[in-house]
Amino acid sequence: MSKSAILCVDDEAIIVMSLMQELKMNLGDRFVYESAMNAQEAFQAIEDLMLDGITVILVISDWLMPGIKGDEFLIKVREKYPSIRSIMITGQADDAAVERVMKEAMTSAVLRKPWNTRELIESIEQCCSNGECTCP
Repeated sequence: MSKSAILCVDDEAIIVMSLMQELKMNLGDRFVYESAMNAQEAFQAIEDLMLDGITVILVISDWLMPGIKGDEFLIKVREKYPSIRSIMITGQADDAAVERVMKEAMTSAVLRKPWNTRELIESIEQCCSNGECTCP
Protein backbone atom coordinates (compact mmCIF):
# COMPACT_ATOMS: atom_id res chain seq x y z
CA MET A 1 0.00 0.00 0.00
CA SER A 2 1.42 3.37 -0.98
CA LYS A 3 1.71 6.26 1.43
CA SER A 4 -0.47 9.36 1.10
CA ALA A 5 0.77 12.90 1.65
CA ILE A 6 -0.58 16.26 2.75
CA LEU A 7 1.27 19.27 1.34
CA CYS A 8 1.23 22.56 3.30
CA VAL A 9 1.98 25.72 1.32
CA ASP A 10 2.60 29.14 2.89
CA ASP A 11 5.26 31.80 2.34
CA GLU A 12 5.71 32.22 6.10
CA ALA A 13 7.92 29.46 7.55
CA ILE A 14 6.42 29.78 11.05
CA ILE A 15 2.92 29.16 9.65
CA VAL A 16 4.03 26.06 7.72
CA MET A 17 5.86 24.67 10.75
CA SER A 18 2.88 25.31 13.03
CA LEU A 19 0.45 23.78 10.55
CA MET A 20 2.55 20.65 10.05
CA GLN A 21 3.05 20.25 13.80
CA GLU A 22 -0.72 20.40 14.39
CA LEU A 23 -1.36 17.89 11.62
CA LYS A 24 1.21 15.45 13.03
CA MET A 25 -0.19 15.82 16.57
CA ASN A 26 -3.77 15.24 15.46
CA LEU A 27 -3.40 12.84 12.53
CA GLY A 28 -0.26 10.98 13.56
CA ASP A 29 1.55 8.90 10.99
CA ARG A 30 -1.46 8.28 8.74
CA PHE A 31 0.09 10.67 6.21
CA VAL A 32 3.43 11.96 4.99
CA TYR A 33 3.63 15.71 5.62
CA GLU A 34 5.49 17.96 3.18
CA SER A 35 5.84 21.73 2.97
CA ALA A 36 6.54 24.38 0.37
CA MET A 37 7.06 28.13 0.61
CA ASN A 38 5.52 29.01 -2.78
CA ALA A 39 3.65 27.52 -5.74
CA GLN A 40 6.80 26.60 -7.66
CA GLU A 41 8.18 24.66 -4.66
CA ALA A 42 4.77 23.05 -4.18
CA PHE A 43 4.60 21.72 -7.73
CA GLN A 44 8.17 20.40 -7.38
CA ALA A 45 7.24 18.73 -4.08
CA ILE A 46 4.23 17.03 -5.71
CA GLU A 47 6.45 15.74 -8.54
CA ASP A 48 9.15 14.55 -6.10
CA LEU A 49 6.62 12.75 -3.90
CA MET A 50 5.06 11.08 -6.93
CA LEU A 51 8.50 9.89 -8.07
CA ASP A 52 8.94 8.36 -4.60
CA GLY A 53 5.63 6.51 -4.97
CA ILE A 54 3.80 8.78 -2.52
CA THR A 55 0.36 10.06 -3.51
CA VAL A 56 -0.41 13.68 -2.63
CA ILE A 57 -4.07 13.64 -1.62
CA LEU A 58 -4.46 17.12 -0.10
CA VAL A 59 -2.90 20.57 -0.48
CA ILE A 60 -3.48 23.10 2.30
CA SER A 61 -2.54 26.53 0.98
CA ASP A 62 -2.39 30.12 2.13
CA TRP A 63 -4.09 32.70 -0.08
CA LEU A 64 -1.74 35.69 0.04
CA MET A 65 1.61 34.56 -1.33
CA PRO A 66 4.15 36.26 -3.60
CA GLY A 67 3.96 35.41 -7.28
CA ILE A 68 0.58 33.69 -7.33
CA LYS A 69 -2.43 33.92 -5.04
CA GLY A 70 -3.65 30.76 -3.33
CA ASP A 71 -6.89 30.57 -5.32
CA GLU A 72 -4.99 30.70 -8.63
CA PHE A 73 -2.48 28.13 -7.35
CA LEU A 74 -5.18 25.69 -6.18
CA ILE A 75 -7.01 26.03 -9.50
CA LYS A 76 -3.76 25.10 -11.30
CA VAL A 77 -3.28 22.14 -8.94
CA ARG A 78 -6.82 20.97 -9.73
CA GLU A 79 -6.22 21.32 -13.49
CA LYS A 80 -2.92 19.41 -13.41
CA TYR A 81 -3.79 16.87 -10.68
CA PRO A 82 -7.60 16.46 -10.56
CA SER A 83 -7.44 13.84 -7.78
CA ILE A 84 -5.68 16.17 -5.31
CA ARG A 85 -8.11 17.91 -2.95
CA SER A 86 -7.51 21.29 -1.33
CA ILE A 87 -8.17 23.48 1.68
CA MET A 88 -7.33 27.20 1.67
CA ILE A 89 -6.34 29.04 4.83
CA THR A 90 -6.44 32.82 4.67
CA GLY A 91 -6.44 35.96 6.67
CA GLN A 92 -7.12 38.23 3.72
CA ALA A 93 -8.91 36.58 0.79
CA ASP A 94 -11.87 38.54 -0.48
CA ASP A 95 -15.27 36.93 -1.11
CA ALA A 96 -14.64 36.72 -4.87
CA ALA A 97 -11.42 34.73 -4.35
CA VAL A 98 -13.16 32.42 -1.89
CA GLU A 99 -16.06 31.84 -4.28
CA ARG A 100 -13.68 31.28 -7.18
CA VAL A 101 -11.51 28.72 -5.35
CA MET A 102 -14.57 26.81 -4.13
CA LYS A 103 -16.05 26.68 -7.63
CA GLU A 104 -13.01 26.32 -9.90
CA ALA A 105 -10.61 24.37 -7.67
CA MET A 106 -13.45 22.56 -5.88
CA THR A 107 -11.71 23.44 -2.61
CA SER A 108 -13.40 21.60 0.22
CA ALA A 109 -12.95 24.29 2.88
CA VAL A 110 -11.76 27.86 3.30
CA LEU A 111 -10.61 28.56 6.85
CA ARG A 112 -9.76 31.95 8.31
CA LYS A 113 -6.45 32.68 10.03
CA PRO A 114 -5.84 32.13 12.81
CA TRP A 115 -7.41 28.76 12.09
CA ASN A 116 -9.23 26.71 14.67
CA THR A 117 -7.37 23.38 15.00
CA ARG A 118 -10.54 21.37 15.56
CA GLU A 119 -12.16 22.93 12.49
CA LEU A 120 -9.05 22.23 10.40
CA ILE A 121 -8.79 18.59 11.50
CA GLU A 122 -12.53 18.07 10.97
CA SER A 123 -12.22 19.51 7.45
CA ILE A 124 -9.37 17.11 6.70
CA GLU A 125 -11.21 14.16 8.28
CA GLN A 126 -14.33 14.91 6.22
CA CYS A 127 -12.20 14.85 3.11
CA CYS A 128 -9.64 12.18 3.82
CA SER A 129 -10.23 8.80 5.34
CA ASN A 130 -8.20 5.64 4.87
CA GLY A 131 -5.54 7.67 3.08
CA GLU A 132 -7.89 8.82 0.34
CA CYS A 133 -9.65 12.11 -0.22
CA THR A 134 -13.25 11.65 -1.13
CA CYS A 135 -14.65 15.16 -1.08
CA PRO A 136 -15.41 16.83 -4.44
